[in-house]
Amino acid sequence: MSRRTLLKATAVGALTLVTSSFMTAAFAADTIKVGILHSLSGTMAISETSLKDVALMTIDDINAKGGVLGKQLEAVIVDPASNWPLFAEKARQLISQEKVSVVFGCWTSVSRKSVLPVFKELESLLFYPVQYEGEELEKNVFYTGAAPNQQAIPATEYLMSKEGGGAKRFVLLGTDYVYPRTTNKILRAFLHSKGVKDSDIDEIYTPFGHADYQTIVANIKKFSAGGKTAVISTINGDSNVPFYKELGNAGLKATDVPVVAFSVGEEELRGVDTKPLLGHLAAWNYFQSVKSPVNTAFIKQWKAYAVAKKLPNANTVVTNDPMEATYVGIHMWKQAVEKAKSTDTDKVIAAMGGQTFKSPSGFTLTMDPTNHHLHKPVMIGEIKGDGQFSVVWKTKGPIRAQPWSPYIAGNEGKQKM
Repeated sequence: MSRRTLLKATAVGALTLVTSSFMTAAFAADTIKVGILHSLSGTMAISETSLKDVALMTIDDINAKGGVLGKQLEAVIVDPASNWPLFAEKARQLISQEKVSVVFGCWTSVSRKSVLPVFKELESLLFYPVQYEGEELEKNVFYTGAAPNQQAIPATEYLMSKEGGGAKRFVLLGTDYVYPRTTNKILRAFLHSKGVKDSDIDEIYTPFGHADYQTIVANIKKFSAGGKTAVISTINGDSNVPFYKELGNAGLKATDVPVVAFSVGEEELRGVDTKPLLGHLAAWNYFQSVKSPVNTAFIKQWKAYAVAKKLPNANTVVTNDPMEATYVGIHMWKQAVEKAKSTDTDKVIAAMGGQTFKSPSGFTLTMDPTNHHLHKPVMIGEIKGDGQFSVVWKTKGPIRAQPWSPYIAGNEGKQKM
């Protein structure tokens, strides 16, 4: 090859590379990347996979209606595989390599705690869709699930009431990590304030993925002989299936020892025969059984999406609280970006305060401008034979979150950023 031919070929190659790079950049500029950070394998996949899917449904719907700022949303999905340190690594990948503008994800508090330093360091934004223990307030996080005063405290008050069975003794049963332990620290302090003694509180923890609840359920039955007893369950992930099966095997009925769960919803009950569990409870801010026009549309959209995308067991899919919180969070982020006319983290944070959204819960939810939590209604539902919940108690309207529990000494005056 002559020198002239070589130079010509080199020039054409360079031009092609530049053109290709320009076209890639131009295409990227026409989309807004958003990260989805949920466990699609491991012990938490039973709960988190549906959050990934409902996020994709919401993103598809937004794109079909014109996108955000005239651009299509492009979802980038990673699987941290129920491996808590891997959450931080995957979060860094989404922000630094994939250049996402926001991340929707995490379920367990240990996964959220793992990623917080990454979001602070890289000045990115996380929307966290699950009820949690509070005792945290971060500029880079918006919490669309419940704080303790929007779930744990009202549920315990209900159990103590005449309407809820008048419980005098309590079994605090949870998975062994930060959310159950901190929630139970708050609940123990709350119970003390109501005159309940430590001798009337039994606190039990099991590891993630624990499957043998025979001895624990037998001990709960024995403990309940000392007076009217209720179980407050903060078991997470697939361990709920063997726990509820053992309740049924042991014949522990809700009329004897009611169980109220904070991490069990319609999705977790899909794998359980619920007939022996009639009357046991869950406390959330939304149930599929809620009657509202927005919820009817939400359920219809989700069922149609599941069939269209051929999701596993598409004909029996259900909605639940963290799915609704994911749906609300993505829409609120869209509204904030459009208000800010930018995906810049600080501008979106400023625009998020005061955002409202008509939610499937039947209430208009508001993002608190000072603590980054949603004002949410509280609902308590009884398990029915079809795996759904009948709402037996709810607040009249949305409740403002208290991220810092007033039952923990030193938390006075900490509610703002």
